[in-house]
Amino acid sequence: MESLQVKEYMNHYPVTFTPDMVVEEAALRFLKTKQIGGPVIDKNNQLIGFLSESDVLSKMIETIYYNEHIADVADLMRKDVLTVKPYDSVIELGQQMLKNKPKVYPVVDDDENLLGTISRNDVLRAIDLHLRSGYKG
Repeated sequence: MESLQVKEYMNHYPVTFTPDMVVEEAALRFLKTKQIGGPVIDKNNQLIGFLSESDVLSKMIETIYYNEHIADVADLMRKDVLTVKPYDSVIELGQQMLKNKPKVYPVVDDDENLLGTISRNDVLRAIDLHLRSGYKG
């Protein structure tokens, strides 16, 4: 079961954001991709934060209320991001997801370069596929 690694089930093409992106553009990216959260990266593909739909929703409500631009991604993103490595165990990640709030985790290499994301749904899919494959161990 330890052989189930994050890299086998992660999303290699997640929605990403930059710190200077306006909240309205971030909202549009969420709408187009139907993803619920995404990494914020710098120009070198280094992970610097994480943005969720709920972060954007709260500011979009303010934007419509005041009828003006309220914030950029840098103003909204979380900087204390829980990450996983591509070689981490999917099962251990699933157990971690039961204790921690994030539904989506950025996957980074040892230099903090973004490789993708993995969500609760990806973890469920990995476990389901493993169980369906007839594993009896």
